[in-house]
Amino acid sequence: MRRLIAYPLAALGLVTASLMIGSPASAHGYVSSPPSRQALCAAGRVGDCGPIQYEPQSVEGPKGQRNCHGGLAQFAVLNDNGRNWPATSVGTAVTFSWVLTARHSTSSWEYLIGGRRIAFFSDGGRQPSATVSHQVSLAGFSGRQTLLEIWNIGDTPMAFYNCIDLQIGGGGPAPSPTAAPSPTARPTASPTARPSTGPSSRPTVRPSGPAASPSSRPTGTVPGTEWAAGTTYRTGAEVTYQGLRYRCRQSHTSIVTWEPSYYTLALWLPV
Repeated sequence: MRRLIAYPLAALGLVTASLMIGSPASAHGYVSSPPSRQALCAAGRVGDCGPIQYEPQSVEGPKGQRNCHGGLAQFAVLNDNGRNWPATSVGTAVTFSWVLTARHSTSSWEYLIGGRRIAFFSDGGRQPSATVSHQVSLAGFSGRQTLLEIWNIGDTPMAFYNCIDLQIGGGGPAPSPTAAPSPTARPTASPTARPSTGPSSRPTVRPSGPAASPSSRPTGTVPGTEWAAGTTYRTGAEVTYQGLRYRCRQSHTSIVTWEPSYYTLALWLPV
């Protein structure tokens, strides 16, 4: 009887061991800014996405493909251009940011529009940082475009695929008009500043201290605000999560799986 029991247990142990050995360590990552289609699904901005909303970092397929879903049937929704994907308005030069939930030696990064490669970055097999950014010129393109970004792994035949929908053109010069009023602000500030330098300046300085701290953080959040998915956080923003306080290290739009924790130190730093 003992032998009859021992044989199934031994067989089960062999199967478990083979599963553990046979599952390779895989790299994971996706484009956070401008948000890729899988990032939009994970943030809930596009509904009914299926399993990709829970694992946006997992669109991994053989190298050489030119699609949004890496050839994975469970992520086929990413290849559906009829889903009215939100397009991010950009100028003719864009910084694309990846968040890598598992870093892996990297061969190269490719950026394509309409099957045409417009940018290529070689890493020569190096291990990347937890966040990777590339500035890419979109000169020669305008209107709505779908850009394919590919992360080619250095020591496997696999790559990661991300599609980003963009509205190109008209976004570049917008900040310049707001910068023009700054010279007029200085003359008006100087007369009022001089009378306040007397004895009356001391009472006014103290109230302005606490008030200045939230406004000094152009982050869109107030320190102590609870972290939430689908929120745009800028560098320096402070949030609370599970009773702890964190400061944003890199501007991004939050999604599920990017909660402040040990696994997202590239985005959030405990304070």
